[in-house]
Amino acid sequence: MVRGRKRQTFLIAALFFLALGFSGSVARAASFTASLDRDAISLGESATLSLAFQDGQPKNVPMPSVPDLRMVESGNQSGFSVVNGAMSSTLTLTFTVVPQRTGEFIIPAITVDVNGQSLSSRPIKLTVTRANAPSAATINSGSEAVFMKLVLPKEKVYVGQTFAAQIQIFVRDDVQNFGNFELTSTPAEGMTIGRQAAAARAQTQIGNHAYKILPVAVALTATRAGALTLGPFTANAVIVLPSQNPAGDLVAQFFNQGERKNVSLVTEQVAVQSLPLPEQGRPADFNGAIGHYTMTMTAGPTNVTAGDPITVRLQVSGRGDLDEVKWPEPAWNDFKTFPPTQKTETSDPLGFEGKKTFEEIVTPQTSDVHELPAFSFSFFDPDDGQYHALSQPAIPLVVRSAGATPMPTLATTRSADNQAPPDILPIKQDLGRRERPGRLLITHPAFIAMQSVPVLAFLGVVAWRRRADQLANNPRRRRRLQVEKIVATGLVDLKRFAVENRPDEFFSTLFRLLQEQLGERLDRPASSITEAAVDEDLSIRGMPEPLLEEWRELFQLCNQARYAPVRGTGELNSIAEKFEKASHGLSEAMA
Repeated sequence: MVRGRKRQTFLIAALFFLALGFSGSVARAASFTASLDRDAISLGESATLSLAFQDGQPKNVPMPSVPDLRMVESGNQSGFSVVNGAMSSTLTLTFTVVPQRTGEFIIPAITVDVNGQSLSSRPIKLTVTRANAPSAATINSGSEAVFMKLVLPKEKVYVGQTFAAQIQIFVRDDVQNFGNFELTSTPAEGMTIGRQAAAARAQTQIGNHAYKILPVAVALTATRAGALTLGPFTANAVIVLPSQNPAGDLVAQFFNQGERKNVSLVTEQVAVQSLPLPEQGRPADFNGAIGHYTMTMTAGPTNVTAGDPITVRLQVSGRGDLDEVKWPEPAWNDFKTFPPTQKTETSDPLGFEGKKTFEEIVTPQTSDVHELPAFSFSFFDPDDGQYHALSQPAIPLVVRSAGATPMPTLATTRSADNQAPPDILPIKQDLGRRERPGRLLITHPAFIAMQSVPVLAFLGVVAWRRRADQLANNPRRRRRLQVEKIVATGLVDLKRFAVENRPDEFFSTLFRLLQEQLGERLDRPASSITEAAVDEDLSIRGMPEPLLEEWRELFQLCNQARYAPVRGTGELNSIAEKFEKASHGLSEAMA
């Protein structure tokens, strides 16, 4: 009776404390804070914005839009804690903040609905300074595993001219892997950035190291006159350097593992002078084309009737921004015109070289038209700083009047009395002999068989393609098929070496076959297979003990052959049969 009362008292106390803790947790108000892990970074680096919610779940998180500041969600983390009987929960959302320029940024207050409450954070200030490229002394010393340069072949350009810059990435010879390259900022004051394309790779020697040069060509267009600046460009990449493990670590050496490292790359700033296009000598029909071009023109047909269409084709070829090449509209007097079409074909990755073809349909309205008007096209050549005009003379035309067309006259032969034959011939009474129709072609078996050949060929190609795709998507099956071929060929070699009594080649081939088959079954590299794999891996997988003993014996025979005298042909044949039996046993046990 006393024990029952004690138990009842204990339950009441426990419920009381749980209720007290629950009421304390409910009474705790939700809170929301926003913070940056760093308030000052260099251009090309990134900061982490953390939104922490205490004792509440946000309904939605509207991220503010800040110009030139890119924010990408990177993860979330939640946790619970109990302090003095009060339970507290925490939810943290993280965002990666990447600036696109230097300066000061203000991330405004963020308002979030948390458990029905509207909570706001404080504005956050982020200062972004200009990144500094490595010094010439640091580069020449060869201490930089990876660095980046910005090369501008022209120091003087014209407003509206499109030219190419080059981002050169230098990778030291001991870098095992270079990847995940991403430009994070490309400031270009007074210029617009266009296409990007990889250029031909090169190699150079800096100090005691060889460097691979991975160039990326970038198309730029000057938008205003004056002193322009390009860069510094910043980028992120991932490299793998040689591992710092000691030389005795055979596992690290075998798998060739390295140290993965995230790097930030910065170029120097490059200045360029932009000049306005000269006013002197500017042709009246100049429409902004800058470069070096040639022009050809064709038209046809040139012998038409008034109202018939004539196709006028104009082709402009050369080097420059082909998008700025416009159709030179001539004076189409006494012609009806239709909107021209255009087609651009480039021969380089940046689209600087190629040709642009225009086609327009025109129709002469009267027979008084005797020629197509002359064409002229003007452009500015930045190489010599002068305007050039290309012209195409007028093309002669023969235009006939669109009058009434006379009815055609039928050529007939007159009879002897100079009379025309009658218009209606008499009906033929006798239709001739009636022929029995032959057998339909579709009823011939050979015809039906010929129609099935393409279908069977298509089905065969589909089956072959499906099998090839299955093998491509299943590397383990590909390896198994390859190992089966190696074992089959190796068995033939073993028997041949046994007959020829060549023990060295016999045991060398046998050891390789043991490694290949056991490595394929255990999904491990063949070169890492030793006798220890039989006890450590096969026994764990529940292989029968007789089979394990056979494999141990084969490995031991290979080891003994290095220092023990070898027997004759009969004994080698016996060992080859043991391997064949053990190979089949392993395949059946692990099928």
